[in-house]
Amino acid sequence: MSSRSRSFRPAAALAGLLGVSGVGHFARPGFFDAIVPRSLPGEPRSWTYASGVAELGIAAALAVPRTRKLGGYAAAALFIAVLPANVSMALRWSDRSARERTIAYGRLPLQVPLVVWALRIARPPRARR
Repeated sequence: MSSRSRSFRPAAALAGLLGVSGVGHFARPGFFDAIVPRSLPGEPRSWTYASGVAELGIAAALAVPRTRKLGGYAAAALFIAVLPANVSMALRWSDRSARERTIAYGRLPLQVPLVVWALRIARPPRARR
């Protein structure tokens, strides 16, 4: 089995995750607007839409074998880039219900396995002979 075919399932799963999230940025932008760090210039909605477009584009790159490696690196960069929004969400939700705080704080450590997942797609192990 080639490294290309071994990377299909993880890439398809990550593409699906990013695709659903990307669509969510347009279907429910208010949720994402609320977690855009206030320190970013411009309107939160612009950042919401830009990150939704980025997620959809990266999902498409992951789905195509020829662009999968680039998509993996782009996904890793995106997960690192959105970390400030997740930190912002955790800080802003400190006065919310226990369930909401758990969601907000739980997102932070999830960034690490997401970055690792994306990098494994970008750099699949070599095929054994």
